[in-house]
Amino acid sequence: MIAIIDYGMGNLRSVAKAFEAVGAKAQVTNNIREILLADKVVLPGVGAMGPAMQKLQELDLSGPIRKVIQDGKPFLGICLGMQLLFERSSEGGFAEGLKILKGNVERFGQLKVPHMGWNQVNFRMAGHQMFKGLATGENMYFCHSYFVKPLDAGSAAGITNYGNDFVCAVAQNNIWGVQFHPEKSQAGGLQILKNFGGL
Repeated sequence: MIAIIDYGMGNLRSVAKAFEAVGAKAQVTNNIREILLADKVVLPGVGAMGPAMQKLQELDLSGPIRKVIQDGKPFLGICLGMQLLFERSSEGGFAEGLKILKGNVERFGQLKVPHMGWNQVNFRMAGHQMFKGLATGENMYFCHSYFVKPLDAGSAAGITNYGNDFVCAVAQNNIWGVQFHPEKSQAGGLQILKNFGGL
């Protein structure tokens, strides 16, 4: 079972329906026991890091997220869910993240935000399971004003250009993270969810 963490910040139903579309069993939940017992865990999210961290703390979910990652369970962060894995964001002056991955989250400079619509993802880890069945340059759907800057350049799994190149996908051990929305990215996005589900 895949647990999709419900903390009130994201289009959870569309993520769940996308997993169902590829034949994966997924459950939207904020129940700590269900999250800890899940085979795989997904942290989606839309919005700002500060309020999102506050919600996670109110629901006592920060600890369970760290626990499932520490235990080596496959973990996927989507959009804000990926950003939350990092140390801090410049959003609202300063906001701390879960500090699971080293690096920061920064705002696009003089560019129009949000960066919204379809854009190409160029793979840096072509042989990685995340991109199985896909060709580099695949178009994915984006909607964000902030992007991650990992301290470990080796964790950058995918790059997109918006004004400048930025990291749009990360992979480190059991953690996958994508800035784009696979649940809105048609066949390519569904393939990534299928790969995560091991189907």
